[in-house]
Amino acid sequence: MDLREQLCDFGLSLYQRGLTHGSTGNLSARLPDGNLIVTPTGSSLGRLTPESLSIVSPDGQLISGPKPTKEVPLHQAFYATRGGRAGAVVHLHSCYSTALSLFPCDDSSNWLPALTPYGIMQLGKVRLLPYFIPGSTEIGDAITGLAGKHAAVMLAHHGPVISAKTLEAAVYASEEFEATAKLAYLTRSLEPHALSSEQVQTLVKQYNVEWD
Repeated sequence: MDLREQLCDFGLSLYQRGLTHGSTGNLSARLPDGNLIVTPTGSSLGRLTPESLSIVSPDGQLISGPKPTKEVPLHQAFYATRGGRAGAVVHLHSCYSTALSLFPCDDSSNWLPALTPYGIMQLGKVRLLPYFIPGSTEIGDAITGLAGKHAAVMLAHHGPVISAKTLEAAVYASEEFEATAKLAYLTRSLEPHALSSEQVQTLVKQYNVEWD
């Protein structure tokens, strides 16, 4: 399947399952020539077409198509700092992860609780970033400042951003992100038993998870 068609199909799937709503959220993927295919500004992930997508250069200049999402800087930051480990980026406004970001945080460098092995295996350590105005270059600057050490971040009061080698992997990881956040939110007041540090380290070693 053509990458443009794949991006539209995944966008529709995310939208239909309520992982983002209205015209929120944006997707991107790196093309073989190094340019980026990006969802356009003001678009619904549920109504994308291959012809409606934007193509931008690695430095964010529009090459073809409509005006891209205002969140291009955050996508650029992942591609620039994670190199070949970032072939696609998914940014959603998913409900439970955003709700969880409103609570006090004990460790912003490892924000998402270790409740299941799959969140660790697919996301590594999730970094919580402070609130920035949507579309602000400050978001991209904050991600750049992480020096490629996190595949996924949570933008407080806003939504998660997940990178992966392929678009499929990034979408699956974004689904795991929201599932873990939902578990954390629903059990927050119940003091659930998280995985122990030893159990986490076993997963990190066995599945070669980025954890530094």
